[in-house]
Amino acid sequence: MKRLFILAMILVLPMAAHAEGHMDVIQVSLKDGCTVAQYTAIVHDFNKDWGKKHGYKAEVLVPLQNEELTSIFWVGRTANAAAFGAAWDAWRDALPDAKSTAAKLQARLDACSTNSSRSGYDVY
Repeated sequence: MKRLFILAMILVLPMAAHAEGHMDVIQVSLKDGCTVAQYTAIVHDFNKDWGKKHGYKAEVLVPLQNEELTSIFWVGRTANAAAFGAAWDAWRDALPDAKSTAAKLQARLDACSTNSSRSGYDVY
């Protein structure tokens, strides 16, 4: 029994030590005149027009119970931190080109919202 337990630990522990994803969490305040539905439409377009190509998928969390009820949360997911870094580099590098998909999406996000904070997490 002891050998079986040790074998199980040898097989399970390496898997538990590796992150299974990365989360990018941005606390967002909507500007006057921008609704959750409008913001969610931008996020949908982000996923379709940019995120899918870069292995990044975003969703919007709207708190029902939270200490901060006036904010919503952008939650982006990638396979790992390296994938997030590559997606971030692609996004940042495309922003100076006003005709790029990233710049057009960023302009829509800026018109609708203000970011309050940003955090990154490994997911296990």
